[in-house]
Amino acid sequence: MDKELSREIILEHFQNPINKEEIDDNNYLKVNTRNPNCIDNLDLKILIKNDVIEDIKFMGEACAISTASTSIMIKNLIGKTIKEAKEYIENFYNMCNEVNYDANNLNEALVFQDIYKQNNRKHCALLPYKGILEALREYENK
Repeated sequence: MDKELSREIILEHFQNPINKEEIDDNNYLKVNTRNPNCIDNLDLKILIKNDVIEDIKFMGEACAISTASTSIMIKNLIGKTIKEAKEYIENFYNMCNEVNYDANNLNEALVFQDIYKQNNRKHCALLPYKGILEALREYENK
C-alpha cells in the first residue's frame, strides 16, 4: 500500500475511530488491554451471539497507531464468526511479524504491513488484537 495513503487511513481512523463509545450493557464481554511502556490503555467490549461477533466498542486513551488499529480491527471483525475472527487475527499477526500472510482479507489493516520494522509501534498495532483474543477465549470458556 502506498505510504501516503497509509498515513491518510491511519489519521482518519485516529481522528474518527469506528465505535469509540461507552456502552453500559452486561451482554458485552469487557476486557482491558494496555501497554505498560506508554499511554495505551483500552477497554474493549464485544457482543457475541451464536458464535458471531455482532458488535465491538472501545474506550480509553491510546496513540494514533493503537487507536487506528483498534478502529480498523473493529471494522473487519464485526459480522465474523469466532473461527473467522481468529483466522483474521492470526493473519494480521503474521503480517506484523513478517511471516507469510494473505493480504486479500486484511483490507485497510494493510496500512500496518511495514510495522514490523518498528518493534515499539508493532506493540501498539497488536494491542487491540491481544484484547480481542482474550475476550474470545473468555467467551469460548463459558
